[in-house]
Amino acid sequence: MHRSIRQGKDGNLVIQDCTPVAPLESDMILVRTLCVAINPNDYKMADNFPTPGLAVGCDFAGTVVALGSSITPRTHNLSVGDKVAGAVHGSNTLRPDVGAFGEYVTAYADCVFRMPEDMDWESAAAIGGAAPGTIGLALVESLQIPGHPENPTGTPFFVLIYGGSTSNGTLASQLLKLAGARCIATCSSRNFDLVKSYGVEAVFDYASPTWVADVRAYTKNNLRYALDIITDTKSITSCYAVLGRLGGRYTGLEMIPDEVSAGLRKTVKCDWVMGLSMSGEMIDLPGGYSCEARPERRAFGKEWFQTIERLVHAGKLRPHPPRGLEGGFQGILEGVDMLRQHRVSGQKLVCML
Repeated sequence: MHRSIRQGKDGNLVIQDCTPVAPLESDMILVRTLCVAINPNDYKMADNFPTPGLAVGCDFAGTVVALGSSITPRTHNLSVGDKVAGAVHGSNTLRPDVGAFGEYVTAYADCVFRMPEDMDWESAAAIGGAAPGTIGLALVESLQIPGHPENPTGTPFFVLIYGGSTSNGTLASQLLKLAGARCIATCSSRNFDLVKSYGVEAVFDYASPTWVADVRAYTKNNLRYALDIITDTKSITSCYAVLGRLGGRYTGLEMIPDEVSAGLRKTVKCDWVMGLSMSGEMIDLPGGYSCEARPERRAFGKEWFQTIERLVHAGKLRPHPPRGLEGGFQGILEGVDMLRQHRVSGQKLVCML
């Protein structure tokens, strides 16, 4: 038993003592949680799909305290005592006791990375696993970009990141640059310097009435890839408008409403990804978000998190700027409300436990 944050009545998040720790299955590890990061998903799941009793939270960093029966240093290069970071599918009706916001978290060994010895807990949690998983699926499986962060293409290509000052945006920009891309991004003008510091070569103010025309001019009407971190009606239609005359690929991080996609250009391949599916498990959510088990996603996840681990250890990936919150579990609740009220920009909320 351990202390954790759960969904309460009507999806409100509550701190509960003496809650069950999820069972340690053969392909899992048990981690003593020392720091967590807070994501929009943490309130969206509770707000949109309220289910009392579900454990909450995705991103974590901590120390391995137990290994599943099939996990060995040979299969996963993991041992008890290792410092790791990663993510789980919190607010999961199929695994109600799995959530990062607890004293312990049970996670798939395939979906974590070992921390460098000199990395602090807050930085590790700020990278976590939700953003690496989401961006990995978006770049490799959905957008199908040329090149790979460990094998860059010799022919540079443009990619637009709509929402470049988000934690997903700054991670995507680093991975894309490593893969050989020329990254351009949108964000608020106050975050231009932040976004450029992560390798973006040109930044455009999404509030400017001319930004679409400005990007088309900058790319000489040759933009073929758009990664939409925000994924609302405005961002979707803007990304479609900015893609070159020959079309291309668009990937969002939310499901695209039919009423929006119906009127969009047919020369653009439209897709969206859910980072939670990196586990390969079935996802049981209403409203078109459910999906069947996809074991190949887990296989990709294992390879991808090994890539993330190597890049982190080589100093080639850095976290979104962490903003530490005090108060432990109470601090987490306050941080979730900050995100819900859109009071965070250019920072990743993290909290030590």
